[in-house]
Amino acid sequence: MPSISVIVPVYQAQEFLAACVESVTCQTFSDWELLLIDDGCTDRSPAICDSLAAADHRIRALHQPKNAGVSEARNRGLQEARGEYVAFLDADDRLEPQALEILWNLREHSGADSSACAHRNLYPGGGTSTETVLPAGIYDRTGILEGIVYPLLGDRLAQPVFNGFIWRYLFSAQILRDARITFEGAYLEDEIFLMEYFCNAQKLAVTEEPLYRYLLNPASATHKYMRDFQQVFARFMERKEALVLRYGLEAARPQWRENSNWAGLLIAIGNEYARGNPKTLTEKQQAVEALCAAPEMAKAIGTLIPTGMSRNKQLTAWLVRGGHFSLLTQLYRLKNRA
Repeated sequence: MPSISVIVPVYQAQEFLAACVESVTCQTFSDWELLLIDDGCTDRSPAICDSLAAADHRIRALHQPKNAGVSEARNRGLQEARGEYVAFLDADDRLEPQALEILWNLREHSGADSSACAHRNLYPGGGTSTETVLPAGIYDRTGILEGIVYPLLGDRLAQPVFNGFIWRYLFSAQILRDARITFEGAYLEDEIFLMEYFCNAQKLAVTEEPLYRYLLNPASATHKYMRDFQQVFARFMERKEALVLRYGLEAARPQWRENSNWAGLLIAIGNEYARGNPKTLTEKQQAVEALCAAPEMAKAIGTLIPTGMSRNKQLTAWLVRGGHFSLLTQLYRLKNRA
């Protein structure tokens, strides 16, 4: 039984896969297994996975015949994982050489059931920046709720927004199994996963050292027009509501619905005006007006005034609250021409 199972969902990743896997095989911590989940790839990724697995007995290549999405790929990895702890790695990203050793020792020496690190953002132009989870230290149950769960629940507007990246953590496989925590959906799935996990974790050890290299890929799902975003977000809110009820989170953030709906609305508006949306400009504006008129969104608009956001989001919120949809449409038209 390996100490750590590293799960990598793979889809059309032939360009990045070898470097990603090399960042695991070069780890200073050697007691790991690497699960490469081929999610119905049609490029050379399946053959690359098999070749890499043949070269190192700690690597397993698992193939899914059809593309089922990142959540199903990760769930397959969780089903197959043999390790005491689980780490996630995206196929276009890399681990720093000491990542697993530091995360393991941090958790082991503190007696925590989980550990976390900062990460380094890699921008297409070559720039970098570092983003932390929390200040370095040991967090008990209260600290975990205040530092991770509550921000994910209802602090989704004011900058800086806490990101729900799952690959910054070492997760207890026992907690995942006992609480039956899995992924669902292709967007915002990581936020729900993190919320549920940290509603069950008791102690977290954190380092501010950036141990993960995150490539901001313009081709990723978060940069594409999503035809079904409204349905995806509605399901996200259903799952969030269920967690609130199950773990008694309501009192901590009484306006979490309005805050989350505002955040979702701003994303939905940007999605409607995305270049990949085939609708006409008039149809896009009509869709945005319908979005804002939906009962849950109308309640958020009427009862919560967003503050602390980026300038563009603040302007969008002001136009929405004032009903200036024609102006909003023209501004997005100019933005998309730039």
